[in-house]
Amino acid sequence: MTDTLSAAQARRIALAAQGFSRARPASVSARHIHHVMDRLGVLQIDSVNVFARSHYMPLFSRLGAYEPALFDRVFHSRTTHYVEYMAHEATFIPIEDWPLWRFRMDHFRARWAAPDSWMSTNTRTLRWVQDELRARGPLRPADLRDDAPRERGTWWDWDDVKLALEHLWRTGDVAISGRKGFERTYALAEQVIPDAILSQHVPREDAIRELTRRAARSSGVATQSDLADYHRIRDRAAVSQSIADLVDSGEILAVSVRGWDRGGRPLPSWRHRDAVLPRRIDAAALLTPFDPVVWFRDRALRAFELDYRIEIYVPAEKRRYGYYSLPVLVGDRIVARVDLKADRATSTLQVQSAWWEPQGQPGADAEKIAAELALAAAWQGLAHVSVSRWGTASEALHAALSGRADASVRRHVHAREASE
Repeated sequence: MTDTLSAAQARRIALAAQGFSRARPASVSARHIHHVMDRLGVLQIDSVNVFARSHYMPLFSRLGAYEPALFDRVFHSRTTHYVEYMAHEATFIPIEDWPLWRFRMDHFRARWAAPDSWMSTNTRTLRWVQDELRARGPLRPADLRDDAPRERGTWWDWDDVKLALEHLWRTGDVAISGRKGFERTYALAEQVIPDAILSQHVPREDAIRELTRRAARSSGVATQSDLADYHRIRDRAAVSQSIADLVDSGEILAVSVRGWDRGGRPLPSWRHRDAVLPRRIDAAALLTPFDPVVWFRDRALRAFELDYRIEIYVPAEKRRYGYYSLPVLVGDRIVARVDLKADRATSTLQVQSAWWEPQGQPGADAEKIAAELALAAAWQGLAHVSVSRWGTASEALHAALSGRADASVRRHVHAREASE
């Protein structure tokens, strides 16, 4: 039997699976961070730092303001529970999950085994990097650069060594042992991953089934494409077989979601057996574009009517919404997007543009968004919030912020706004 869900019910199930049905704690501890990671499974890493680096954001979205130093202790220390790998894009994963990704490491190795591949034509560089890590332990790229064998003439190229580290990381020969700021420290995998974990072998079929199961649990309700994208598994036949196995075991249940269709035909969907349907979602949150709630464009459009593209690489004069706009969640709806910038010199959170989405309700949502913006400024240690006049939501947000006792509000002119 196939159950039928409304689109709103599916959104609430999905958001509950992602942790948005829980109240934020009064004080955030490492235990709260681990609990969020249990729900997400992976945490995507990104270098853009115009407001806050993307991997700090999902915890803020779910837990509220927390000390960034706590994040660094949990994820970057040498004794961390987590390690980095390509589990979606570059992500933090639980260290015990390393064997689940052996099939992807083996795929990279096989792909680069051709005689004319970069790895095949740069074996001396690869061997030198591995020898240095074996002899000296974990190293920053700068440590390798400082001791590079320049006397070897044309063989040495710093870009080749950086590529070697990245290739060896993807094949699982090297692991990332920590970061200082955003700079990685690399080590041989056996210097980072405990022997009991490193020695485990998980067959490819079993690994994909387990990752599909986790994607279903983290998604709450999902299509096959949603489940495949969560860990970027391109082998759709393997995902399809995993879904069939999980249905047979009772782990996931077939459902139909009204409005989830293609070409007028409903998209087959599944609900995890442990997924809950809350009566309502009371959350309000700023989301990074790399949050699992919105990181798959097809799902964001289908579930939230959010048609989202990052405009970082779009010329400034052609951007529609701004450099790095963040979707805004209120209840079970994506109601707006705001382009934020932390101006450290003036201690100001700049709302460079603000736009209503189709599901936004300007009168009801502006106050909740203003509260999140004030909280975001405080989280980043900024004393003021300024709002430009660019965007359909800018006036409402400025008015709502101006009425708050906890926000020092200013207006500024955005470059795009000034040119119009």
